[in-house]
Amino acid sequence: MAIEVNVNTMMDTRFKPDYSRRVVITGIGMVSPLGLDTPTTWDGLINGRNGIEMLTLFDASPLETRFGGECKGFDPANYINKKDIRRMDRFAQLAVAAARMAVEESKLDIADGKGDDIGVIVGSGIGGLTTLFDQARVCIEKGPSKVTPFLIPMMISDIAAAQIAIAMGLKGPNFCTTSACSSGSDAIGTAYEAIREGRADTMLAGGTESGMNVLAFAAFNALNALSTNNDDPHHASRPFDAGRSGFVMSEGACVVVLEELTAALKRGAHIYAEVLGYGNSCDAFHIVQPIETGEGAARAMKMAVKRAGIEPGEIDYINAHGTSTQLNDKMETSAIKQVLGDHAYKVPISSTKSMLGHLIGGAGAIECAICALVIKNGIIPPTINYTTPDSDCDLDYTPNTARIKKVATTLSNSFGFGGHNSVIILRQYE
Repeated sequence: MAIEVNVNTMMDTRFKPDYSRRVVITGIGMVSPLGLDTPTTWDGLINGRNGIEMLTLFDASPLETRFGGECKGFDPANYINKKDIRRMDRFAQLAVAAARMAVEESKLDIADGKGDDIGVIVGSGIGGLTTLFDQARVCIEKGPSKVTPFLIPMMISDIAAAQIAIAMGLKGPNFCTTSACSSGSDAIGTAYEAIREGRADTMLAGGTESGMNVLAFAAFNALNALSTNNDDPHHASRPFDAGRSGFVMSEGACVVVLEELTAALKRGAHIYAEVLGYGNSCDAFHIVQPIETGEGAARAMKMAVKRAGIEPGEIDYINAHGTSTQLNDKMETSAIKQVLGDHAYKVPISSTKSMLGHLIGGAGAIECAICALVIKNGIIPPTINYTTPDSDCDLDYTPNTARIKKVATTLSNSFGFGGHNSVIILRQYE
């Protein structure tokens, strides 16, 4: 006997793609080396302050690099109960803190079951590496029976998104994007697409990282990726400068509240900016090196511009990936020129990594949020430590001093090991 199956009954009939839906940012939460909240971080950025110091969270004396960007003074007890703190790696603690701040600022009502349809996507490139490192030592020194039963749920990268959902009762789509340094951008881009396609009305999205341990720094040192300027850590991150010598590792988290425009307007939400486009690609070239021509990054930028429905000349500001490595900064400069043409020489660019360092999986998220703040406040943060021009990097990098400028449309670049390229375009809401 044949069995007839109606495929339509197997699908969620609420999912009716509607690509005309608009998506806006209504809340921002940050924990960074420049501050434990968004206002303090923003104040540090526009005033050109440096968040890079000698490391204090662990003994860095055996390392080639002994400095980085720590979230100094961060107390998870301000956001999480003591029992749960002990069962969460620091990268997840930072994420929960950022999420709580974003929701509070957005005035989003999640009480009494209203979180049932709110989703969470939080990216992380490394996850709970500190917990893994610590428990590996326990296993070797004390034996397998002494390994904590919380190792796995503290280590896995998706646990930040899960812990946010558990803490706040958010039962919508929930997962992690892991694409190295593009993870945070991909989380926001994926959440944007979920809302735009009608699969959700509200999403918390962002990125988090805390690879503050000997193993992580030793591994990046082995790749010759980190600056080793221990005598002058404040000037170690110098994107696009001829004297750049490697990136600076940092920790931190950023979460934004994304909402479908009609829903946001209905509840009278404050709108920072509209998410206009998202593009991603892969170099398909090398596990850690970007393709020198910038072709892969350019494709992601072109995709974002096309999906945003704008012309390249409409871009008013670019937050560059700008890692302060020789290959990345040269490649990114080339990619921007390929996409923007002559306009590349007119648009202000800045690498906020010059002040924040590189948050790895959290970088793309905080840099996207910075673009929203640029639109809101009409101030472009500088690229500090820029003293010696490089002939291969000949664009306007907003050197050393913030710039007051009305900005309507921004582009944020994120590129990661494995050849991942992710780009997000924001526009002033009208």
